[in-house]
Amino acid sequence: MPIHASVKHPHDDAPDTADAFRRLAALPEGPERDTVRERIVEAWLPMAERLAGRFRSRGESYEDLRQVASLGLVQAVDRYDPERGNAFESYAVPTITGEIKRHFRDHMWTLHVPRRVQDLRNRVRFAGQDLSRTVSGRRPTVTEIAEHADLSEEDVRVGLEALESFTALSLDAELPGGEDGCSLGDALRGPDPALDTVVDRDAVRKRLAALPERERAILYMRFFDDMTQSRIAEELGISQMHVSRLISRCCNRVREQVLHDRTA
Repeated sequence: MPIHASVKHPHDDAPDTADAFRRLAALPEGPERDTVRERIVEAWLPMAERLAGRFRSRGESYEDLRQVASLGLVQAVDRYDPERGNAFESYAVPTITGEIKRHFRDHMWTLHVPRRVQDLRNRVRFAGQDLSRTVSGRRPTVTEIAEHADLSEEDVRVGLEALESFTALSLDAELPGGEDGCSLGDALRGPDPALDTVVDRDAVRKRLAALPERERAILYMRFFDDMTQSRIAEELGISQMHVSRLISRCCNRVREQVLHDRTA
């Protein structure tokens, strides 16, 4: 049975498919049901394409957006229950729109961006579009966007940064304005080896504090006062060999304890 679009809903591309949906719900799985389902999807495709067109200025190709919207439409048709009494359009529109937004969230960001930042980006973008109709010859200010979107100025700045953050710049990309062939990676500093030293010192400090007082004193004289083993032996009234064994034993114990802490 063909679906007629003579009865219109609020949108010109919204056909009257109420009878077709009731028939679809009553039919068992099989070729006849598949045919009715395909006709319903075909009748609502113009609406899905119209919804996809709303997102065409966000960096994704319109053809890909149409495919995503079509997928959302098929899902809406399969999940819609005419017995609930709601018009199909009121169910399909958020379903299709949600599928498109999910596509942007999952596929368009090179790096993972928190959902809150994505939401701020959208609110800032919509506010900027609204304000561009009222201010002429300039871009809306951060303060104006914050007032219009009911956001703090800090959140607006985060949203503005996210507007340009769909893709990441390769470290091999040439620096803007550069003529010497230097890449972005060439301008970045390497890791500071002192950072590892800070971590190691903090780990060792806790274990040194747990040593007996005499052993702590020997290590302090050897490694902080730069005293020789012979001088330490004279200071403590013990043999140099004994000092050597104590230093070796303390260092091994601290090393084992620190390694154990890191793997625990």
